[in-house]
Amino acid sequence: MAAPLPSQRLRAELVRRVRAVFNEDGQQPVPPSDEALFARDTPIRLVHADLVGMMVGGIRGLLLQMLHPHALQGVLDHSDFRHDMHGRLRRTARFIAVTTFGHRDDARAAIARVNRIHERVGGTLPDGTPYSARDPRTLAWVHVAEATSFLAAYLRHVDPALPPAARDEYYRQFAVVARALGADPVPESEAEARAIFTELRGELRTSPEAREVAQFVLTQRPEAAPAALQATLAAEAVALLPPFARSMLGLQRPGLAALPARAATWGMGKALRWAFRQGPRHQGR
Repeated sequence: MAAPLPSQRLRAELVRRVRAVFNEDGQQPVPPSDEALFARDTPIRLVHADLVGMMVGGIRGLLLQMLHPHALQGVLDHSDFRHDMHGRLRRTARFIAVTTFGHRDDARAAIARVNRIHERVGGTLPDGTPYSARDPRTLAWVHVAEATSFLAAYLRHVDPALPPAARDEYYRQFAVVARALGADPVPESEAEARAIFTELRGELRTSPEAREVAQFVLTQRPEAAPAALQATLAAEAVALLPPFARSMLGLQRPGLAALPARAATWGMGKALRWAFRQGPRHQGR
């Protein structure tokens, strides 16, 4: 048997490293199913398949979520994020992978598990206001922060010419998961996403705790990932934040430093799409 070509060895090593970042020891990647909640080659599967776009969008979304006092307090009270940030991000990534690509029965089971967890997450804010992870408007902000962030990163790094109809379909598809989790209101188009984002923005608050979590998120390096990876992805996520969010979190828009970060992110995305044999209409990881 002929030895693998250098390009084949490089491709295999890139795939191995990425899977080590996203999967616990012994855990297998989620296999794409033809019986998923969403059909192959539809917008949600295309957007959620791009690894770099999802990592940049995931950081941006988490930063936005921490500006909602109820979401922030839930993390502070019920999460071991300071000691297990990587585990938290892995579990979130797996939930998105299962609900996007996995068999519909596995997707529904994953949603039911999250709903059971959310039933136990609640308490009071420092001012005595009660909060619950099952609150529809808190869940709505968590969802719209994620959805707008994933799509923004995809448009920036993969396909800036994605048609408006496909963007609207992305929101309609992602709404299926959001509603199953209890979110309300939920956008079903890009215009609705902008309107709901603006509406819920009035519920956001800056705080020392939100800024602390933001710094923690931006400086944590995933296990098994190259040392420069986190700084590059973080710079891109901060650059994609709305100006008001950067101001509330005490972050500065990267200046000239954003250019090499964007170039490195673009190159990383191209390399990973090559490694996973992802063409313009291929999905899965």
